[in-house]
Amino acid sequence: MKLTLLGTGDAGHIPVYGCDCKACLTAKEDPSFKRGKTSAVVEIGSKQLLIDGNAPDLLQRFPPGSLDAIWLTHYHMDHVQSLFDLRWGVGESILVYGPDDPNGCDDLFKHPGILAFQTPLRPFFPIEFEGISITPVPLAHSKVSLGYVFETTRGGVVKRLAYLTDTRGLPEETLHWLIENPVDLILIDCAFPPGDNWRNHNDVVLAKSLFNKIQPDAMGLIHIGHKLACWAMDNPDYFNDHFFLARDGQEFLL
Repeated sequence: MKLTLLGTGDAGHIPVYGCDCKACLTAKEDPSFKRGKTSAVVEIGSKQLLIDGNAPDLLQRFPPGSLDAIWLTHYHMDHVQSLFDLRWGVGESILVYGPDDPNGCDDLFKHPGILAFQTPLRPFFPIEFEGISITPVPLAHSKVSLGYVFETTRGGVVKRLAYLTDTRGLPEETLHWLIENPVDLILIDCAFPPGDNWRNHNDVVLAKSLFNKIQPDAMGLIHIGHKLACWAMDNPDYFNDHFFLARDGQEFLL
């Protein structure tokens, strides 16, 4: 299994429109510092699973027949906006899994087109897909949100990767589950530097505290805002190979 990060930024992207902070100026000069809206694609053999539908080039990146399913973390517009174009496609339906949010986003449920929305996922009830176990776990956000833990077993060795965005902290039941089911890599929401807190997303201190509690082999930060990117440039020693800012296009194998 391979997970590729399509984007690692928050809703404002990096560079932020009109911003001249250090992070945004650097991203304008060096494309490797740019961050699109957070989403990912998971490849399992010949199958592709998309996590959130917000990539601006989604229709070009994934030609007809190349997407086997879409897994939504939640129904905020910045995580589903490209589905409003995708739904009007023709041909085979695309399975869409997500949390139990009857309100969804705008009229996606009313006019789904080729999007085949499935029965809402039940937290902590895994789904098997091509030999991979995918467990939905609740997150702490302003809209009903789920993270996903991907698990493989090879030669009797269990490997787990957790994808957790958007969230501020973690619900107790999710925290306990992650501690009791050791995770090799966590990719987690972290939008802000210390002292610049907002109620729906982690700051770097809170993310680091979760790292210390869960003790994964590594934790990569996603849903990164430009203020955190600036702070990280000024405080490089806060990060290392085990606690790091993930980047667009980065790949992880499980």
